Amino acid sequence: MGVGAGMLVTGQAASAQPRAETTAYLGTYTTWSGGGTGIGLAAYDQTTGQLRQTGVFPGVANPSFVIEAGRTLYAVNEQTNGAVTSIAIGAGGGLRVINSQSTGGADPCHLALDPSGRYLLSANYSSGSVAVHPVRADGGLGVRVDLAQHQGSGPDKERQEGPHAHQVLPDPVGKHLLAVDLGTDSVYSYRLDTTTGKLTVVSTAKVKPGAGPRHLAFHPSGSFAYLANELDSTIVAAAYDAERGLLTPAQTLRTTPIGTPATPRNYPAEVVVSADGRFVYLSNRGHDSVALFAVEQGGARLRFVETVPTGGKYPRHIAFDPTGRFLFAANQNSNTATTFRVDLATGRLRPTGTPLSTPIPVCVVPTRLG
Repeated sequence: MGVGAGMLVTGQAASAQPRAETTAYLGTYTTWSGGGTGIGLAAYDQTTGQLRQTGVFPGVANPSFVIEAGRTLYAVNEQTNGAVTSIAIGAGGGLRVINSQSTGGADPCHLALDPSGRYLLSANYSSGSVAVHPVRADGGLGVRVDLAQHQGSGPDKERQEGPHAHQVLPDPVGKHLLAVDLGTDSVYSYRLDTTTGKLTVVSTAKVKPGAGPRHLAFHPSGSFAYLANELDSTIVAAAYDAERGLLTPAQTLRTTPIGTPATPRNYPAEVVVSADGRFVYLSNRGHDSVALFAVEQGGARLRFVETVPTGGKYPRHIAFDPTGRFLFAANQNSNTATTFRVDLATGRLRPTGTPLSTPIPVCVVPTRLG
């Protein structure tokens, strides 16, 4: 990958022999002891999945969640005065900050583009709100045009004293945006006015009190979604009515095998679905594993298959590479990122290569630019 202005390169020197590699970006915390200094830069071998560090793009504060949209990266700045930063990707892979904008809330932890590409949505965790920023022609961000504030609390006095928006994402048909709130045990469905950028709530789905929903992922059919509950270590299969933006929780399963000790406590984090819709994967922090579920009844139900250790501690974010042949796990508390080879027929995972050593990895984003 190329090196552009503003990019500081660290780590291994380039290999003497050219290899077919793909770029990946690593989210981290820059204000934590032992954290990174910006967005981590990595590459992985397209044949083996082996990750290696290639550098760091400095100066982006607490980029704990990063997405790629065309030739632009967007990163949250997870801090009390929350912000989002847009970063241009040069033709040679070099990075350049375009600008940053305040989210109007505290500790943004997740973001997504609306399907029109005109607005960036971000979830402010600590203040429990969803911010909307217009996207400029150059990929930069305009001043925030809306802030949807959640209300309420849950029975867990330590974690649910108020609303905590943990994720925002568009539904598969692009008609609604869903915001998952850990603090209120709710998933809010919004309609976005693409002219004004204003959000309007159209429905609210509730899960079991104290479940603490964190993230959801849709089945490719668009008719079902799977919700990871952080506080009670469960996953919920839900029906989804795309016309009304209505999510209806149904089946609930535990995310660890029966007989797993209650301590250390387990906190599910990321949930992802295979491109063919046959398998669902979930990261278990505490149990330190990735859980595999088989999808049944066209997406309506899940069947627990197994858990696979990540070989690290507190796996937070998991993500497929664009081919679906590799799954990456960011082990936050052991400073490692693990690569799994995915058996496309059975869905099973097999660790491959040597885990990448990198400071406080909380997000791994394989590029789709090639």
